[in-house]
Amino acid sequence: MARMSTRPPQRVTIAHVAQEAGVSRATVSRVMNGLATVDPEIGQRVREAAAKLNYSPSTVARSLAIGRTQTVAIVVPDLANPMFQETLRGLSRAAAREGYRVLVADSIENPDEEVILAREARRRCDALVLVSPRMDPGVLGELLPELSPVVLVNRESPVPGVPSLAVDYGAGIRSILGELVRLGHHRIAYLAGPDGSYGNRARMAALQPPFPWNEQPEILYIPCGAMFEDGYQARETVLRSGATAAVCFNDLVALGLLGALHEAGVSVPERLSVTGFDDIPFARFASPALTTASVPQTQLGEQAWTRLWDLLNGRDPEHDLTVTPRLEIRASSGPAPGGTPAVP
Repeated sequence: MARMSTRPPQRVTIAHVAQEAGVSRATVSRVMNGLATVDPEIGQRVREAAAKLNYSPSTVARSLAIGRTQTVAIVVPDLANPMFQETLRGLSRAAAREGYRVLVADSIENPDEEVILAREARRRCDALVLVSPRMDPGVLGELLPELSPVVLVNRESPVPGVPSLAVDYGAGIRSILGELVRLGHHRIAYLAGPDGSYGNRARMAALQPPFPWNEQPEILYIPCGAMFEDGYQARETVLRSGATAAVCFNDLVALGLLGALHEAGVSVPERLSVTGFDDIPFARFASPALTTASVPQTQLGEQAWTRLWDLLNGRDPEHDLTVTPRLEIRASSGPAPGGTPAVP
């Protein structure tokens, strides 16, 4: 009876391809790495030999040869947040068109961990996209030069020469507030985000009177957070405040509050109008559909890659970009109870 061999199949190496094509291993290496120093006919012969032998070059060896890993990293504060998922989606799609892959690091809303992750990720990749809405500005200013090439998303860069893609949170929150004033709301609760959040500080600044309308609403500040459960737990505080509208830090908080109000039998928007911020995919499918300020996160991811690609190729990146959120009026906002809609 013939014995079956348990020896694993021999791996095809660069030497086999070189022998098949009748060239040196160095030539095969140059062809596989896309270097333009090989005669086109020889290059074609090498590629045909590689295809015939089903040869797959070592990614480690290729990285050493060309001095690049063909990967970039993105560090986000919370990948469970659909907003950051959309940024990742835009970045990944754009990077893939240039043969790059994206590695993801999630700091779980811990700014200290974010610093560690950003440094470690940058050591393992060619460049970095940092989505850092919570990091202290001083710490961020010291960190960014270490990470070059790097692009900062969702806030302005404190370091000259580091490209940034920011969001005008103030304009977004003012558009929401203006719509609620138009609907006759005079007492409005703001469910504030995390204390260290850059975006929360910008929203808070925009909610300071005087306002550019005849009606000057009263703004009540309620400490909250950034997650579903934060909005859910804020229900009783919001209802006791006497507010007729709740402006939430983001869509996750708003959706949590909507769920709690539904459980308590509180009608939205008849008893209380609720608004969010970001326009995550779930917002339009909420019950009722959520009024919010729409931020084009997928576009921000694509624009981050455009600037990163310029840096990787030694070019000056495009100018910094600040996007203005677009107000999306949906069913969760309506006239104030007993009020008369006004023109702000």
